[in-house]
Amino acid sequence: MAEKTVPGLKARDVGPVAEFYTALGFEITFQQTAPYQFLSVRRGGIELNFHGHRDFEPENSEHGCVVHTDRVDHLYAAFSAALEARFGTVPVAGVPRVGALKDMTYGVRQFLLVDPGGNTVQICQEISADQTHRPPPADAFARAVHMGSLFADSKQDLDLAVKVLDRALHRTDQQPTPMQLVQLLVLRADVAIRQGQRDVAATLLRRIDAVDLTAAQRRDLADELRRARELAAGR
Repeated sequence: MAEKTVPGLKARDVGPVAEFYTALGFEITFQQTAPYQFLSVRRGGIELNFHGHRDFEPENSEHGCVVHTDRVDHLYAAFSAALEARFGTVPVAGVPRVGALKDMTYGVRQFLLVDPGGNTVQICQEISADQTHRPPPADAFARAVHMGSLFADSKQDLDLAVKVLDRALHRTDQQPTPMQLVQLLVLRADVAIRQGQRDVAATLLRRIDAVDLTAAQRRDLADELRRARELAAGR
C-alpha cells in the first residue's frame, strides 16, 4: 500500500470547522465529540484531520499545511463562490478568510485559505520548475512589490509588509509606473484590511480607481484588480 499523509490541525471547536469545509464541498468522513473532539474531512485528494482543544486561540494560530494542485484557479473560484453563498460575501479579513490568488516569486500560483480554526491552508500550483526564491528586482518599486508580497503572504509579517509598502508609496524622488502603483496599492489595502484598518484600505482602493490603465495593462493586472474588487466587497 502506498503511504499517505493526512495533516492533523487544531481548532477550539470542530463544529464550525465542519460547517466551513462542508460549505466548500468537503465530505465529513468522521466526527466525534467524546471522549475528545475530532473531525476528518475530504474533498477529492485533499484530506484533513482536526483535533478540538478548548483553550486553542484561532486568531493566534500558526498551524497549517500545503495542498498541491494542478487547478488552483478552479479551486479559488469554487471556494470563493461557496463562501460567498455561505457568508454573503467572500471573507477577506479575520478568521475565516481567503487570501489573494497570485503568482508568487518562488514559482507557484497560490492562495491562502484560513479556516475557522485559524489553520492556514496554502493551496498552490507549480508554474515553474524552479521553486527557489528569486532575488529581489533592482527597480525600487518592483522590489517593494516583491518583498511586500513575501512578507504579507508568505512570512505573514504584516507590520514588516507595511514598512516596505509605505516606504515605496511615500517616495517623492521617484514615481512607480501605473502598473506598479496598482500592485502596491492592492497589497497595502489587503494588509490594511487584515489589520482591521478599513478606512485606510478604502482610501487606498479609491486611489486604484484613479489610476489610468490601458486595456492591456488591465489584462496583465487581472489578479490585482480582482483582489481590489474582493477587498471592496468583502467583510
